[in-house]
Amino acid sequence: MPNESRASAEAQDLVISRLVRAPRAALWRAWTEPELLKEWWCPKPWTTEVRAFELRPGGAFHTFMRGPDGGTSDNPGCFLEIVPLSRIVFTSQLLGGWRPHTPWLSFTAVITLDDEGEDTRYVATVMHPDEATRARHEQLGFHDGWNTCIDQLAGEGLELG
Repeated sequence: MPNESRASAEAQDLVISRLVRAPRAALWRAWTEPELLKEWWCPKPWTTEVRAFELRPGGAFHTFMRGPDGGTSDNPGCFLEIVPLSRIVFTSQLLGGWRPHTPWLSFTAVITLDDEGEDTRYVATVMHPDEATRARHEQLGFHDGWNTCIDQLAGEGLELG
């Protein structure tokens, strides 16, 4: 990709890179076992219901979040790529079985896990179709929300051993 195109695409991305004090295999389990996923997926006191979880390219990935005030967030999507212990890619733009979907917030997320000493480098890159959607996601609290979830993933009562 030419540098100009790459810079334009990166302007549409939100990225969080964190060193997490947990083994990569434990973080992988937290991402790939629905019973663990629902414990950290959204900032508490919100709760998550995992409605579909088919961990394979083209498989459905559907979470439904509920807030203490009765607010909800319905998030159906599709897994695009699974590389065991290393990478999960999913999108809100497709449903399971590659069915096109028009989401309330359009994005594709790339989650990577890499060993860094005894810890794990956790990188979440969330790509948006345009800068306006990126800005909207950021204004909705992307950094605070996703960082809170990573804190929860890293062990607030979550058994990752």
